[in-house]
Amino acid sequence: MPGDDWARLIYYGLLLLVIGGALLFELSGRGSRGLRQIVLWAVIFAGVSFAANLWLEQEAQQVVSGGRVEIPVSRDNHFYLTAELNGTPVRFVVDTGATSIALGSEDARKIGIDPDDLAYIGTARTANGIVRIANVTIEEFAIGDIVDRNVPATVIGGDLDGSLLGMSYLRRFARVSFEGDLLVLER
Repeated sequence: MPGDDWARLIYYGLLLLVIGGALLFELSGRGSRGLRQIVLWAVIFAGVSFAANLWLEQEAQQVVSGGRVEIPVSRDNHFYLTAELNGTPVRFVVDTGATSIALGSEDARKIGIDPDDLAYIGTARTANGIVRIANVTIEEFAIGDIVDRNVPATVIGGDLDGSLLGMSYLRRFARVSFEGDLLVLER
């Protein structure tokens, strides 16, 4: 189980413990009125936190149907696409300003590329300045039923939080368009 899942499980377990304990305390009729008010406010706070967390986690998901991919805009106004690279899910920011697929070192490791063994002989200009890059090939790049093999990409030598899906891959689609709050890719 990934670390985020364990953290979420512990969080919900503690939340259940607080709410359940507060309900038992309140229903038993013990405790002073002031203490019961404190517990009640703690339960209200926990409930609001739980509801807010659920709302924030409900990110609309991409829909893949045949050769069409619909990517909803996220709360931060970016478009995120999850693809399977060499069988491993990787989340990308779709970036029409990026020339190519740019993998962060963490995502490169996840798909079986060791960033420490790469030759960073190229450079790229980013919003954060010039960074060193290493050219790599992704054996399999899949978005649902859309599968591409031997896809060229780069691994960023600096700190890149996540990965970018740039124009070298987007050009593989016959149509890239916006329909309201959807980014639509069609083959």
